[in-house]
Amino acid sequence: MAPRLFACFGVKGSSTSTTGKGISGHNAAVVAADVPAGDGPVLVQLFSSQGCKTSPEAEMLVSRLGRGDFDGQIRREGGSGSPAMVLVFHVDYWDYLGWKDPYGSSQWTVRQKAYIEALNQDTMFTPQFVVQGRVQLLGNEEETLLKSIVDAPRFPSPAFRATFQRPTSETLQVSLTGALRMKVDSSGIDIMVALYENGLVTDCPRGENSGRVLANDYVVRKLEKLCTVKDLAAKKTVSETAHFTVWDGFNSAKCGVAVFLQNTSLQIFGTQSFQLPDEI
Repeated sequence: MAPRLFACFGVKGSSTSTTGKGISGHNAAVVAADVPAGDGPVLVQLFSSQGCKTSPEAEMLVSRLGRGDFDGQIRREGGSGSPAMVLVFHVDYWDYLGWKDPYGSSQWTVRQKAYIEALNQDTMFTPQFVVQGRVQLLGNEEETLLKSIVDAPRFPSPAFRATFQRPTSETLQVSLTGALRMKVDSSGIDIMVALYENGLVTDCPRGENSGRVLANDYVVRKLEKLCTVKDLAAKKTVSETAHFTVWDGFNSAKCGVAVFLQNTSLQIFGTQSFQLPDEI
């Protein structure tokens, strides 16, 4: 049987870089997110699993990062707004160890594999941080992560207004209208929309984290490509709608929407986030 090219690490980190329409309805709300005057937030993605013994430490680190505990250390001089945006993707390749991660998905495993290839890595592992789609970090090294965020390239946040609607109890529509605030050439850029959930608590009776109570924030539950744009001026308006099927127990008060721009190599070029209205 071929060996599994997976690993679950808890050692100090190292980094590798690579060059590399409006909606109306009876249940709708409009949100305008603040667009920082300076550089936009850096996107930090964590690939994690409840089936990996060393992932909970990284999850706690990313929760602290998301709530702003490190803002003073990673905000550039003259910057405003949050300097980082975080998303956590739970992979499914540790499910065979005895605990099936309730938030794990083969879709997120495929996304991590794409980064492994783009960043010239040999092995898929958890926990793995990917900063701005250009640098990957092994393990749970706080200092290395913060330095990577400070050193990452920054881009203007899109100036989207978001309209949220629940056409049915099982669906959510997110309509975005606004300018990207950056010129897009003929190579094109994908506008991605992630629906994430905070405040998740899981009793884990089996697997490598048996007996632990696991806390997870910024867990991506859904990810959709809003559209692909090419040859676009920085001030030109984009208007599109993303459609999500929500899960059992969906609670808008615990959820948010993250918008980010990525190229074909999954490098990130701008981010913006919205908290879902409580009434949706």
